[in-house]
Amino acid sequence: MKLRNFRPDLCFFIVLSGFILLSCSRGHISSVARIDLFGLEIGPMEDQVNLHNLMRGNSGHKTSFAMRDGLFYISDTEGRKIVRYNSYGDLLFVIYNGETNPPPITLSHGIEEAGVVTRWTISYPLMEPGVIAVDSRKHIYVADKVEEDRKSMDDENKSLLDTVVLHFDDSGRYVNFLGQEGIGGKPFPIITGIYATVDDEIAVVCLLSTGWNIYWFDSGGTLLYLVHLRRDGIPVPEGADVSYASLDRVIAAPDERKLFFKVNYYRLNEDENGNSQTVPDSSTIWIMNAEDGSYDKPVSVPFFEYTTTENDKKVTQRLFYSLLGVIKEGRIFLDYPIDGGYSLLILTAHSREQRLGFIQVRNDEQEYNTFNLSPEGILSGLLATEWDARLVWWRTERLLGEMNL
Repeated sequence: MKLRNFRPDLCFFIVLSGFILLSCSRGHISSVARIDLFGLEIGPMEDQVNLHNLMRGNSGHKTSFAMRDGLFYISDTEGRKIVRYNSYGDLLFVIYNGETNPPPITLSHGIEEAGVVTRWTISYPLMEPGVIAVDSRKHIYVADKVEEDRKSMDDENKSLLDTVVLHFDDSGRYVNFLGQEGIGGKPFPIITGIYATVDDEIAVVCLLSTGWNIYWFDSGGTLLYLVHLRRDGIPVPEGADVSYASLDRVIAAPDERKLFFKVNYYRLNEDENGNSQTVPDSSTIWIMNAEDGSYDKPVSVPFFEYTTTENDKKVTQRLFYSLLGVIKEGRIFLDYPIDGGYSLLILTAHSREQRLGFIQVRNDEQEYNTFNLSPEGILSGLLATEWDARLVWWRTERLLGEMNL
């Protein structure tokens, strides 16, 4: 087994019962045990997940899921349904579009009919359910498209307004929907993330041609803050000489009114032949207070590095980690794909301490996968091959150990 993009000159590894133990001169890298929880068939039925078009590249959609308190919530875009499973793979309820899906045959219909039954279905006209979040009450928030006659254009930001956030209670019953102004508001532009945060407040991150808007609502759906983050206003580290900045992702903290976003910086470099090219310069995570737009001290992100040999000369490649998620107490997870899995980097917002880790994902499962990070730091994955899908998790919160806050 080879670890692509890892530094073989600095690392050795041992394979034991499916676990990979790594040790490097840069410091210990902990492998986190993968726990396969349950599998799902790929298809349109209530106990399947419809990934056919997504895996074939025939759709711009991406199925989303969330894990909260050991329960898994899958927003099945192609199947137009939302399902909840426990960690043993028992299907607990289905919210489904009755016009596009056959009626579930293994569950009771309607929560009122269910009585003491613990498995039921509820019909709701889902259009294209997308990103999903679940708060501590187990209320579900999911992005969904609106009908054609409700769509409009935001001429100022050159954005199509076509998405709302549907709110369901802990039993899957529809409560209301959130728009830009709150309950019943006009649709949002493209939603890239929904986050359940402090006191069950909800942050909705939207992408515009001019930048990003973050709408912050209280648990009752009242708009508290609207944060504008413009592309031409992306911060740059003091004293840095960079030519280009690229924002990776915007994430809301689960326990504070704070936004974390990672920016990759590039600079112009002249090679030995006098040709100029753009090369990675640095990467920084900025922490913004949603209440007033002020910034906390930024966090510098090291590169993912590996060494190759070109023309009998060793060359060190420097690549950017991706922002994976933020958990409680300002701990930041980043990842980079390598052969056989992902390299993890964990940083802390209030100290310079860092921790390296590795999670196993088979190469055939890297064709289609998506991840979720719980507020406590448990990393879950929906991994799919050509034949089936699997829900797994890694107890990555154990990597935190004695990291200082």
